[in-house]
Amino acid sequence: MIPELYWPNGLVLTRLSRNAGTIPWIAICTDLGDGMATIAIIGALEKEVAQIKEELSGAHEAQEAGLTVVSGELDGLSIVATTAGMGTVNAAAATQHLISKYAPQAVVLSGIAGGLNPKLHIDDVVIGKCLRYLDTDTALIAESAPGLEEFGSTPALVDIAADVLAERGFVDASTNAAASNEGAKQFLVGTIATGNRFVTGAAMRNDAIEATHADCVGMEGAAIAHVATKNGVDCLVLRAISDNCDEAYDAICDREFDLFEYARTASGITLDIVRRIAAIY
Repeated sequence: MIPELYWPNGLVLTRLSRNAGTIPWIAICTDLGDGMATIAIIGALEKEVAQIKEELSGAHEAQEAGLTVVSGELDGLSIVATTAGMGTVNAAAATQHLISKYAPQAVVLSGIAGGLNPKLHIDDVVIGKCLRYLDTDTALIAESAPGLEEFGSTPALVDIAADVLAERGFVDASTNAAASNEGAKQFLVGTIATGNRFVTGAAMRNDAIEATHADCVGMEGAAIAHVATKNGVDCLVLRAISDNCDEAYDAICDREFDLFEYARTASGITLDIVRRIAAIY
């Protein structure tokens, strides 16, 4: 059963973003004022939102709040997309702007991330049931609304994401079936960590695991979910694994072709999820 969605203010967050936030996210905003669902897409970097922008018809750009916001239509949906930049501050600022101006119904953050769970491999996907800050005193954050130390994707949107991934041939990594399908792409409903440093090397990787018990790590997810929750907006955060936190940032950036493929994987999944969510709304 789909829980109550904040109407008309809803935001769907999906992000398949790289470990230290190397790549963007996608926020989905919905406004039924004109009878058309509006989806806002937020990216940390251009690569992840590039494919989505290419899909828009009647695309128009505007400069707002230090952001380049692209709007257009996709299969009967009104889309708003922007590149937020890496890190929690950039992510939070972009999310709040879209919520305040476009009154979205849901936010979807999609991007790539660094893997922490040994069961996961490059190109596998983590659905953020739980979003945890890595380098933050969460007890102090919880003294302000909404009074939480960690955040989560909206359960109904998590279910939709899991269904879409299963239909695309991904195997649930939490089941025994995953072990018997060696080489198959996997997804996992789990925990995503968010920090403001690029996690690389055994020491930083182990520290991130010990602090958050997360399955992967990026630089924006918890901040977007935090702002969405503070505003009473639904959200969904997704991450595709691009590395295992064992490469320097510059080395990953040199793998332009690989990064482009990871971004295309994330964007394609996000578009499928967006269409499914729009049908519900």
